[in-house]
Amino acid sequence: MSRKVMHICLSNGWGGLEMYSSRIIPELRRQGWAAHGLALAGSRVATSLHEAGITPLTVASRGQALLRVGHLLRYLKVHDIRILHCHKSSDLRLGALLVTLRPSLRLFFTDHMGVTRPKKDPYHRWAYGKVTRLFSISEATRQRNLAAFPLPPGRIRRLYLGIDPAPYVPRLTGTERQALRDALGIPPGAVAIGLAGRLTPGKGQGIWIEALAGLSERYPALAWHAVLIGGLTAAEGSSEAFVAELRDRVAELGLGERLTFAGFRADLPRQFEALDIVCVPSRNEAFGLTVIEAMAAGKAVVGADSGAIPELIDVETGRLAAPDDPLAWRDAMGELAGDATLRQRLGEAAREKVNAHFTLAAHVQGLVEAYADAFVGSS
Repeated sequence: MSRKVMHICLSNGWGGLEMYSSRIIPELRRQGWAAHGLALAGSRVATSLHEAGITPLTVASRGQALLRVGHLLRYLKVHDIRILHCHKSSDLRLGALLVTLRPSLRLFFTDHMGVTRPKKDPYHRWAYGKVTRLFSISEATRQRNLAAFPLPPGRIRRLYLGIDPAPYVPRLTGTERQALRDALGIPPGAVAIGLAGRLTPGKGQGIWIEALAGLSERYPALAWHAVLIGGLTAAEGSSEAFVAELRDRVAELGLGERLTFAGFRADLPRQFEALDIVCVPSRNEAFGLTVIEAMAAGKAVVGADSGAIPELIDVETGRLAAPDDPLAWRDAMGELAGDATLRQRLGEAAREKVNAHFTLAAHVQGLVEAYADAFVGSS
């Protein structure tokens, strides 16, 4: 049986969707599958695929990909690739066209973003009608997918994302951890409360800052320091106008000495080691990768009670707060900041939950089982 798949991601962006293919390729290889890729020339997706050990096909644009469909079909035939996997809805036009021209191909699509409106017009009925299996990355997105896509329920499957927990296991010495905390501006003895992610509206940094101001007033005896991790420029994926708004609000609330804008950090697992509490106030996460990363690091997590995050954490592994309620965030952070034993218990339970349910190996196992089923069906 041919165990080959082509991942298609024609995007110039750089986020979880674009990172996905290169993240899973090493695990695909370990599980006996060879991956090929199709990306935009010069994109970070193309670079990441090279770094993952494959040389992707590249095109200048989505339009050029459609014009080169004959070349793509020849490539698929030469390499005996019969499975395609798309990650952007805009790429389904190409995937569906390839399947139309070669019906022996099987097409998969992962909805990374969470569909927001119905897609049942004639074009979408044609394109999604060529999809063998649509993967929803959480139950919340699956329910939305069931309502929005012109597919029978049996072709829409929930498949949680996963991570490799190993990099998140603490490895810093006490001295190294203290040096990192010093570099982040965390005073000795303070509880470090962190938020990691792109600085853009919708990720909840504004509500979090308001909650921090309330924390200072409601729990004046608590020693804490906040760390905001995320790029500060457009080149790093953030909104510079929004960053300026956050800085102004921090100054207005008098939090300048209690909050560090850490900027982009490539070593997120080590940054988590410097923190005591991790907050994820995103309003409508389709999954919540940062949540399970923090859980794998053994951190007490406060997450938004919306989107898919309640599927990841509960009262035994963290705390939830309404994404638009700064008082709820204030009290959740205050509870954890004041109880080191509780933080440790929640963090240990969170790490165990990730190891049991949200590993990259388990995700890829589910993926290749679906691939294999489709391959058998195409024989």
